Amino acid sequence: MSRRCELTGKGPMVGHHVSHANNKKKRVFRPNLQTVSLASEALGQPVKLRISMNALRSVDRSGGLDPFLLEAKEENLSGRAVKLKRQIAKKQSSAKAA
Repeated sequence: MSRRCELTGKGPMVGHHVSHANNKKKRVFRPNLQTVSLASEALGQPVKLRISMNALRSVDRSGGLDPFLLEAKEENLSGRAVKLKRQIAKKQSSAKAA
């Protein structure tokens, strides 16, 4: 399981731990990833994703999983999230046509 957010693509970063004496040691800044279950209104079912808590705030701000995925760039999304985005777009386009 990779340490990468499925919605934003946020991953680990490398930097220095700097002491008071200005000694530098390598360290890793890891994203706060959690497995959450988000409800998709178009699909009518919950979807489990491993996302950063920053992404969860972005999902809430955009109005839910469906609007967030529809406006997200595919290059930032994981393979599962891209499939979800296409399923949601297909459901919404078929609902508008009917």
